[in-house]
Amino acid sequence: MKRIDGIWAKVTSFENLLGAYCKARRGKRRRPDVAEFGLNLERELLALQRALREGTYQPGDYRLFTIYERKPRVIAAAPFCDRVVHHAVMHDIEPTVDRTFISDSYACRMGKGVHAAVDRYQAWAQTYRYVLKLDIQQYFPSIDHELLKEKLRRRIKDARVLDLLDRIIDSAPRTTTTLSYFPGDDLLTPLDRRTGMPIGNLTSQFFANLYLDDVDQYTKQVLKVRPYLRYVDDMVVLGHDKIRLAEIRAAVQERLAIDRLRLHPHKAQISPVADGLNLLGYLVYPTRRRLRSDNGHRFARTFRNMAEAYRTGDLEWATVVASVQSWIGHAQHADTESLRRAIFSQAVFTRGTGQEAASA
Repeated sequence: MKRIDGIWAKVTSFENLLGAYCKARRGKRRRPDVAEFGLNLERELLALQRALREGTYQPGDYRLFTIYERKPRVIAAAPFCDRVVHHAVMHDIEPTVDRTFISDSYACRMGKGVHAAVDRYQAWAQTYRYVLKLDIQQYFPSIDHELLKEKLRRRIKDARVLDLLDRIIDSAPRTTTTLSYFPGDDLLTPLDRRTGMPIGNLTSQFFANLYLDDVDQYTKQVLKVRPYLRYVDDMVVLGHDKIRLAEIRAAVQERLAIDRLRLHPHKAQISPVADGLNLLGYLVYPTRRRLRSDNGHRFARTFRNMAEAYRTGDLEWATVVASVQSWIGHAQHADTESLRRAIFSQAVFTRGTGQEAASA
């Protein structure tokens, strides 16, 4: 593809920054930092535009917190002003670069997503006998800054846009990972290289797709694999021959090493599709799928807690409805009618004592 150039004026235009602000505030309007930014919106955007154009913009410090969904994950939340910048720069580069990605890369892309990926896998599972599922060990903490910048420079020519992206990359919180050595390294190489992208940034989602695109292209074009899909760092390959799948696994592992990545040693298994595949929250068989059990248990607990919070006045009904509808939207893509009935019979939503029950 022709490298992207001449877009700095568009990225830093007031109109683009205003649109980026509107995207960044979605679902977060009541947060103090978002409300404060909005109170002086024109002044804040003009100051941000000036800092960007004068080259004085520097990303702020991240707020780190841990969420627990099956396993602990450290989330890094950028200041709201920085999130506006992320949306502004992505607006003008992501659509162009996204068109060069393979069709079967599904994470954080328009018209893709979890359910499209699961549908695609299930259709393939009705044709092929075996599946190879690959998972990269500590993917986000392992993304190498120097290699990521090189990949960006193959797609983007605009020097000021690249400088901004470099600043965003360099501002990532330092991560503590096990030292990994690759061919050609000396004793100090892993210590000299910065790694890690914060989970939660819009830019990090884009960087994660871009970083593995070379592996996608290698798998499709060099290994000639048709039934291959990826969602972030979950990669799935299907085939009729277990030996061939093992060869593909070895080849992908060797290609990943070029980007200083490793497969998870316990998550690179070949199995019959008839046994079902644990994929993106579902247990998927060729002709049916179930919701993973821990998802149902977790939402049942959340549902009961919401009923209590609603009773005490600590939760608004609109929030309850939004949460329930979101989960139903995920659950209804599996055989969950009985599960949904069981969960929704566990709690009654009433506001205080003696008031009428609300219906979920």
